[in-house]
Amino acid sequence: MRAARLIKMVLLLQSRPSMTAGELARELEVSERTITRDAQALSEAGVPVYANRGRSGGYRLIGGYRTRLTGLARGEAEALFLSGVPGALREMGLDDISSAARLKVSAALLPSLRDAPAAAAQRFHLDAPGWYQEPGTPELLPAVAEAVWGDRLVAARYLRKDVEVERELAPYGLVLKAGVWYLCAATEGTFRVYRIERFTAVEPLQERFSREETFDLPAFWEERAAEFARSLLHTEIEVRLSPEGARRLPYVADRVAATEAVEAAAPADAKGRITVTLPVESEEVAYTQLLTLGPDAEVLAPDTLRRRFAEAAARMRDLYR
Repeated sequence: MRAARLIKMVLLLQSRPSMTAGELARELEVSERTITRDAQALSEAGVPVYANRGRSGGYRLIGGYRTRLTGLARGEAEALFLSGVPGALREMGLDDISSAARLKVSAALLPSLRDAPAAAAQRFHLDAPGWYQEPGTPELLPAVAEAVWGDRLVAARYLRKDVEVERELAPYGLVLKAGVWYLCAATEGTFRVYRIERFTAVEPLQERFSREETFDLPAFWEERAAEFARSLLHTEIEVRLSPEGARRLPYVADRVAATEAVEAAAPADAKGRITVTLPVESEEVAYTQLLTLGPDAEVLAPDTLRRRFAEAAARMRDLYR
């Protein structure tokens, strides 16, 4: 346990000019006193850790010290090669760069770990697109990706409801969702999400932008994705569910909305059924979704949707009579 912590401490100091005892303690989840003891242990082992005293002091490595990757365990080496997503890198035009990086890492591994890349590749494969989809690579994706990596402003033309608009964008990050590429960018003082395939032109500018240090791409995407999902739910329906219907509802409707509806339901009746108010995109979408629950879901309102299910049930009865 301590050996792994010492290696991580060296790697942290190797990646930054210096770190305070408090920063190291937070990263390694130990006390500052433990950091002091670990620094002394590293120094005694020949690792040139230097401590600057005072309020603005900290720890740093001196003499350009660099550690090698020979301390990687097999599981760590295999996990390292799982971090690559070859298809996505290829679509962004980064396959040559990523291949060279993997070769360099492989060359630095111990001989006994040289098979780690092949072992990882044979045990994990990411297939991002959903079933029954043949998504193509957006033609302008490489240009957008290059601007993202270079923090370079772009002049872009974008189709919004069949109307072409022009924007100057600060491209912060790319997201691949179910085989579809999105750009998270800042424009006119706010952050927006753009679907890459809707760009009609992207021209990288000479000017670079300074990234907001507080911007967190995963958190931003999660928040916007949740907002988008909620924005689609314009209609409410009332449904009586059997225990099996309540269990399966989050798998056929919007997961968050369905879960919240089930949790907010009144206590079950004598037959174990609950009545929920469920936000849905439309009656048409609700009809398609709830049909999969069969007799485990009874639509109570609105009347138009209830009558549609009654007609479907009658046709089904006649078909199987």
